[in-house]
Order: sequence, then C-alpha cells, then structure tokens
Amino acid sequence: MMTTAHRTKTADFLEEVDRYSAHNYHPLPVVLTRGEGVWVWDSDGNKYLDCLAAYSAVNQGHRHPKIIEAAKAQLDTLTLTSRAFHNDQMGPFLHRLCDLMGYERALPMNTGAEAVETAIKAVRRWGYRVKGVPANRAEIVVCENNFHGRTTTVVSFSTDTDANADYGPWTPGFMIIPYGDAEALKAAITPHTVGFLVEPLQGEGGVIVPPDGYLNAAYEICRANKVLFIADEIQTGFGRTGRMLCCEWEDVRPDVLVLGKALSGGVYPVSAMLADKPIMDVFQPGDHGSTYGGNPLGAAIATAALNVLVDEQLSKRAQRLGQWFLERLRNIEAPCVAEVRGKGLMIGVEIKREHGTARPYCEALMERGILAKETHEQVIRFAPPLVIDKETLEWALTHITEVLKAT
Repeated sequence: MMTTAHRTKTADFLEEVDRYSAHNYHPLPVVLTRGEGVWVWDSDGNKYLDCLAAYSAVNQGHRHPKIIEAAKAQLDTLTLTSRAFHNDQMGPFLHRLCDLMGYERALPMNTGAEAVETAIKAVRRWGYRVKGVPANRAEIVVCENNFHGRTTTVVSFSTDTDANADYGPWTPGFMIIPYGDAEALKAAITPHTVGFLVEPLQGEGGVIVPPDGYLNAAYEICRANKVLFIADEIQTGFGRTGRMLCCEWEDVRPDVLVLGKALSGGVYPVSAMLADKPIMDVFQPGDHGSTYGGNPLGAAIATAALNVLVDEQLSKRAQRLGQWFLERLRNIEAPCVAEVRGKGLMIGVEIKREHGTARPYCEALMERGILAKETHEQVIRFAPPLVIDKETLEWALTHITEVLKAT
C-alpha cells in the first residue's frame, strides 16, 4: 500500500516534472527508480508488479543479466561510429535478426516510428520503381484505430483526433479502412496501391484481436494485387502474443516486417525494418539513414536480447501463461467488465462506459502494488514481462478480482 510519506516525497518529483516537462503524457502518479525482472520499485522503496512492460519493450524483464552484461562490455569498447564507418557489432546483429525472422535484409533504426517511416519510404519507392505506379500517386492502405507512431506522416493516417488534431496539413497517400475487414481491403485497392500497413493485433487501439483468418485473407488479397503486406509487429513481436511474431498465428510471412521495443529488451532504443532483396534494394547509399541506427552499443544489446528470447523460450511461456491468465480473467464475475480479450500475454479488460473509464481501476491497482495502464479510456491493458511466473500471476489475480468487483 502507498504510504503518506510516499505521497509527500513523490509530490516533489511530480511537481518538478510538471513544471519542466511538456504535458504530453498522463502517467500514473508513481516515480520509479529501480527494476528487476517483473518488479519495479518507487522512490520510497515500494514494490510493484509491472504489468505494462514499457508497452512490451521489456519482454525479457527489467535489466536481464545477460543483456546488461552485453551492454556493459560494449560500453567499455565502442558506442558509436555513425554509418560513415563499419563496426564489428552491426553485421553479426543483422545476421542473427535476419536468420531468426527469415528475411534477407534488415535496415536498423532506433525508434519504432522511425522503422515505420522507413517501411513507408521503401514501399513507396518499390511501388514506383518495381510496380510502375506513376510518380507521387502511390497509396498505402491502413486501418481505423491504428497506432504506428507519432511522426507527422504517421499521425496523418491516424483516426485518433488526439493524435493528429492541429498537426496538419497531413501527409497524403493513405486510405483508411475498418480493421479486421478483408472485404474492405479488397475494395480499397486500386492500381496505385503499393502496400497494406497493419498491426496483427491492435495494442494501443484497445487490445483489439481481429477475426480468425483475417491476416491470411488480407495477405492473399495483397498477393493477388501485387500489394506489399506490411506488418507492424513493434508491440506484438518477440513473443508477446505467444509466437515470435503475431503473424505466425496464421502462418503469414509479411513482405515487410517492422520491429522495435523488445528488440533491445528495454535497455536501449533499437528498431528495424526487414524485407527481402527485391524490396530492400530500392535503397542505395545516401537514400536513407540514421546516425545512431546500427550503432555498436545498440547492436550488441539487441543481439543479447534476441538470444534471451530464444534461449528462454519466452514465446512458449507467453502462450502457456497467457492462455491460462486470459481464462482466469474471463471467469471474474464483475458487473463493470464488458469484455476480456487478448492473445498470449497481451490482454485487455474493457470497462463498461456506465462504470466510468479504466483510469480509476488502474489507480486502484497501483495502490495494491500492480502497475497497469489504461488505453483508449475504457481498457485496462495487462502485458507483464514474459519472464513472469504463474505464482506471481495468481497473486495479481487476487487483487485484480477485488478491484474489478469493488464497483
């Protein structure tokens, strides 16, 4: 439980950040200072179960020893060269990533939004140079309720008015269709369509799981129309949904794969776009790049993060525990719950509007030592690090049940 001393001391931190930071976030009023595995501690030493995992960036758990060891070793040798020179870490990292994901090429970046922007540029250029779309006419189909980042181009095709209001003029070239509707995709495709950008499961949109068969149907539609299937697996990738990639649930191999977050185990920003040579070779020296993309520190960390995912079989762990956790949440008889949905250890509990928003439930859970965060106002998202065990989830369920039944 949070003490009075905690509130007083925390208030100093909160007042400082309120004074000096742009008010572009609405975090829970907790100040974290340390993390280990699935647990985090605040400035007064109070312990919490992390059920957000930094939006799935910490799938391997906070400060995984093998990832931290790799980071420390690289810090003692070389951190940054820029892409003006080679370094001895990027090649092995990209080799490991391509082999693990089954692609011929990878382009390393830093943030997820950068990787999405990279994919958009690659797909548009492919459309002009390979498919033969007339100059400046390329179209990319996207879905309602999407979240692909915060850059100007990306928010141009968002349907979230909080994300794009007063940021215009918006970048053209995007067609928005309903999520989970393969027929809508088929109807939206024109001779100028070059790509379909989709999240296999919408995380920020409220943990929305598409109908069974949707990804496969969408992929076949793209293939039949010479349209590239672009999967944004930044949040759903690396074991989060019970497979290394969420697309694997329907045996779909995207033409373009976008990765980030857990690619570095929450230790350093690393992202990447992956594709085979016919797509990736549209880039030539000077066409696209990043000073920090592929830097030796990030590459060493990401290689270790990938090895942890594989060696500890975290995808299988997420599938096994996620299925059990999902069913237990569904069995909670609470009048405030509209629906419980998810896949693997990405689970959303939707609160009925007549019972208010999800925020007060997250605040109540925080008071009990569980950190979860609302998304799209009505949904409590549970996405703990994949290293969590069943005993800890049992403990969490007791408190989650009491909080949900308290209204």
